[in-house]
This record gives sequence, C-alpha cells and structure tokens, in this order.
Amino acid sequence: MISISVFLVSVVWISSVVAQSPGAKPGPLVLNPIAASSGTGVSNVALLDRPEVRVLRVDVQPGGVRNVHTHDDTLFHLFIPVSGGAQFEVEPDKPVDLATWQAQFIKGGTRHGFKNTGTTTATVIEVFVKKPLP
Repeated sequence: MISISVFLVSVVWISSVVAQSPGAKPGPLVLNPIAASSGTGVSNVALLDRPEVRVLRVDVQPGGVRNVHTHDDTLFHLFIPVSGGAQFEVEPDKPVDLATWQAQFIKGGTRHGFKNTGTTTATVIEVFVKKPLP
C-alpha cells in the first residue's frame, strides 16, 4: 500500500505539473474506445500527457472489462475510481471491490485489470508517472 505522505506528494507534484502545462483542449471531452483486444466497454481520454506524467479519464460501461495488462513504461500509477462500481485485480491476488475514491497504487510492470460490476457507468482517473527517458 502507498503511504498517505507519498500519495500527497504525488498529488502535489502532479498539481504543479498540471499548473505549468496545458491539459486537455477546451470543449467537451471525447472518449475513445480501447482496442477490442484490450477489453470491452472501456473508453478513455488523456487529460494530460507529458514526458513525465499521463492522466487519463476512463469510463467503464456496466459489465465492461479491462483485460489484465501491464504498463512497462511507468514507474508507478494510481487507479482512482470516482464514480460507479469497480472491481480491481492485481495478479496474483483475487479481485477486490473498490469504493469510490479508494485509490490503488500499482508499480510499473505489475499485471492488473479491472471491471465494472455496477449497473451504471464507472469513471476512473488513472495517473501514470512515466520512467525517465534515456
């Protein structure tokens, strides 16, 4: 588990990055469906994408699934459900049901996936801290 101080430092750092650079373009967000090989009923949009950090909004339809996968280009990322029901899995552990705002910390390269077990669209914010470029 991530300590609250590390989480708060990450949020402050990300906030300073966001304050220093433009994020998503003005106007309505356009969510794009992920590839069928990656899951079903999942769409996302980048709110911010810089060499050091990426922030995504992810919408998961009821019954939608994001297949187990890794992010080998990240040091870690945060998975934060902000509405709806989400079941989160980090291999080799069993899936766990997450409450709204129950943030998860995932080290880069860790196999994980998620699905919406609720009856309404679930929205998740994912914050990826990228590995430094060589």
